[in-house]
Amino acid sequence: MATTVAPPTAPGPVEAPLTLDEPPRKVLGLADQTVLWTNLGVSLLLPATATFLLTPDPSVAPLSLAAALVAILVGSVIGNVLLGLGALPGAETGAPAMVLLRGLLGRRGSYVPTALNLAQCVGWSIFEIVVIAEAAARLTDEDLRPLFVLLAGGLATLMAVRPLGVVHALKKVAVWLVLASTVYLFIQVLRRPLPPLDEGSWEGFWKAADLVIALSVSWIPLAADYSRHSRTGRDAFLGAFLGYFTSGTAFFVLGVLALAGYGLEPGFDVIDALLAVPAGAVALLVLAVDEVDEAFANIYSTAVSTQNLVPRVDRRILAVGVGAAATVAALWVDIVSYENFLFLIGSVFVPLFGTFAAAYYVLDRGRPWDVSEHAPPRWWVIGPWLAGFVAYQLVNPGTVGWWQRFWLARAEDLSFTPPTWMSASLAALVVSFGLTLAVGFASRRR
Repeated sequence: MATTVAPPTAPGPVEAPLTLDEPPRKVLGLADQTVLWTNLGVSLLLPATATFLLTPDPSVAPLSLAAALVAILVGSVIGNVLLGLGALPGAETGAPAMVLLRGLLGRRGSYVPTALNLAQCVGWSIFEIVVIAEAAARLTDEDLRPLFVLLAGGLATLMAVRPLGVVHALKKVAVWLVLASTVYLFIQVLRRPLPPLDEGSWEGFWKAADLVIALSVSWIPLAADYSRHSRTGRDAFLGAFLGYFTSGTAFFVLGVLALAGYGLEPGFDVIDALLAVPAGAVALLVLAVDEVDEAFANIYSTAVSTQNLVPRVDRRILAVGVGAAATVAALWVDIVSYENFLFLIGSVFVPLFGTFAAAYYVLDRGRPWDVSEHAPPRWWVIGPWLAGFVAYQLVNPGTVGWWQRFWLARAEDLSFTPPTWMSASLAALVVSFGLTLAVGFASRRR
């Protein structure tokens, strides 16, 4: 089987290849990868989910502070181990994320997850631009929101044109400003009196942990787009794990502590809590500016994913087109309503990664992974993939009305009530991974 092998770094400008015909530049070390994923974990979206972490199930009592903090730690470890395993194949093969799926589904078969990934990447690009503009408007003037949308979208698009240059710039400047702002916010939040650690419930613990897992795993369909430029597989794995674990855990904890300190009052969110601390607006402004790298990552990955469909189109042209479309959409689209669909799309990739991991790390270990245009499809993997997807929906049918009602009815037909300890992400991974191994080994014996 054929595989993509990256050559040593060549002289000239250090930048990502323009088409899939060009090999990746292996120029990112452990520090570069760690700083990249640390910055991607610095997101106002994470502390904003604190309400759902403390009250993961409306039918039971809110989690205690101890339960919420343990859920964050457990979810972060599991989610970021999976993220690291998603980044490693990019470094080993030199292929971006959607191209890696050719080794599983063949070139044409990989078009299906590629289309879904394009939908979620564009959606998250819009969402991040909206989050940045909303935060900046609340810090300044609501009438300036359209201007902030244009500024955020334009800057994210420019960053997507020169992605490797952005990674090096993050290491030199952004990470230190973000670190100072984060430490300051933690100090101010911890000055507030907190409720007793054991005041509350442990019911819904795994639903809270599942949310943390889901946000880490949501980056797996993008991870290899950056790790393909890593010098070694070790750098790719550790950079993704350590970087996103550190910042992701910190920002989840920050949100939980802020809400716990100020109380779960109706209509009072994490942004309000952080704005209430002295000079909180300045710290939030730094974080809002840093949020642009999430939008950049989604725009760049949209362009790279599109190259799986049109491999010889310049990624810069694709990035500019995607960035312009996302910016215009951010002015008009109600992305909050679309957010539930984004999580639904994301649930497709959890069992798909379980199937991919079983094939890549076990069934094909020691053999080249075929990412060529002639890679043969393994249609039998669709069964394990779908089974994992069904397992996910039975445990967590999401919040899209008609979709949720359908899966609740199916669970009732099966007399299945998911126990409170069960994680949808882990259930989907175990089912898809296990079935892929079972079918794969059975096929070999035949």
